[in-house]
Amino acid sequence: MFINLENIKKVYVIGIKGSGVIAVVEILHAMGVEISGSDTAEKFFTDEILQRLGIAYFEKFAAENVPSDADLVIYSTSYNAENNPEMAEAQKRKLKMVSYPEMLAHFFNEKYGLAVCGTHGKTTTSAWLANTLKDCGLDPSAIIGSKVLNWGGNALIGQGEFFVAEADEYQNKLRLYDPKAVILTSCDFDHPDFFADFAEYKKAFQEFVARLPKVGFLVTWGDSVDTLEIAKSCKAEVVTYGFSKDADCQITNVKLQMSNKAQISNDQMQKEFQLFEILFKEKSLGEFKIQLSGKHNILNAAAVVATCHKLQINLEKVRAALKNFQGTSRRFEYIGERNGAILIDDYGHHPQELQATLAGARARYPEKNIWAVFHPHTFTRTKALLSEFSQSFDAADKVIVLDIYGSARETQGGVHSRDIVKLINQFSRDKAEHIATIPEAVEYLKDKIGPDDVVITIGAGNGWEVAAKLKEK
Repeated sequence: MFINLENIKKVYVIGIKGSGVIAVVEILHAMGVEISGSDTAEKFFTDEILQRLGIAYFEKFAAENVPSDADLVIYSTSYNAENNPEMAEAQKRKLKMVSYPEMLAHFFNEKYGLAVCGTHGKTTTSAWLANTLKDCGLDPSAIIGSKVLNWGGNALIGQGEFFVAEADEYQNKLRLYDPKAVILTSCDFDHPDFFADFAEYKKAFQEFVARLPKVGFLVTWGDSVDTLEIAKSCKAEVVTYGFSKDADCQITNVKLQMSNKAQISNDQMQKEFQLFEILFKEKSLGEFKIQLSGKHNILNAAAVVATCHKLQINLEKVRAALKNFQGTSRRFEYIGERNGAILIDDYGHHPQELQATLAGARARYPEKNIWAVFHPHTFTRTKALLSEFSQSFDAADKVIVLDIYGSARETQGGVHSRDIVKLINQFSRDKAEHIATIPEAVEYLKDKIGPDDVVITIGAGNGWEVAAKLKEK
């Protein structure tokens, strides 16, 4: 879709607090476009960004909010004329309208587009790649679906040739992008409210990598049958990474290194660095060091190294950049303490992500009692993956399951959080309990946890508020 921004002076955004939408807002704001918008009253990390940019927004949807002189209306794909009065009003007035992913695709397709896709890891990997290109002096542009801690926002507005995008497969938004290179991090069935089955889900990725030009390249996880199957659809060069000896970029010699506790302040966790070596077609690229925890983050880092190596970027600069990356918000993010208990928040909302996050926590805190406060996200996903969710908490000692967060997509769906609790307790008696609301969970935990505990709030909804409210000021 062609979008001419030359005469666009005033933009109205429906769903302006969206974690991806906010990055498009940042780019348009930097271009000097006047922006306003609307969303729900619920608080997100994006409120802070909007306030910092001085952008006015309504915390309710109403037809009269839509300005009469808007040159363009950008909207989140969560909304349509049936579920949002502003969408209906904009259509009625025949205003020029474009969806957020179409706007992102417009910016992305104008440059050398590096797309990061996959069921898991795409936020961290895309942020890591963009930050590495930035630290290597390549001045990239980027749009990421979460706040990047190194930047304090979601976007980079650079003058360089590269544009890094976290490419979301939901609603097959992948069809909008024309990448020059792709990272495919993983593939597990997700978004059952859109994709009929795993085969259809995989097909979206297969069609995406098939569009890569022959002069482009695909970097993909080489330890997965599904990602390797998808890679067969690619006509461009394929570079694999992973722990397997068959991987082009093989991860080896993994070690842990703890920081000196005396060197860190009270408001930080003791840092755990992961060190590993990468062999590219059996030739060593040297050792790399990262701040982020877990095996999954070693894989994310390896994807970045493989991409930078293919782009012929100086690996010494890449090594330094990789080490300095602090991660993104809501990805195993240290929040604070309560009665000596460590509070962590994570965005994981798929069974594989829960398992990876909790396994990382167990490896980091082998002697502590781990509480998982899980906020299931969408009824369709919870129902389709109910059995898998119930088996995702092996590394936790106690589990609290909040009521399902339906988001803007759904209001109900024939499944309840009590169903997850029941299945967990069938295998591990009294391990899990249902606590409906965030205030009730805070009340339950506030005097129960202490120095022997780690509390991890996990989910794509607003379960993070449990950790935020427990945190001692």
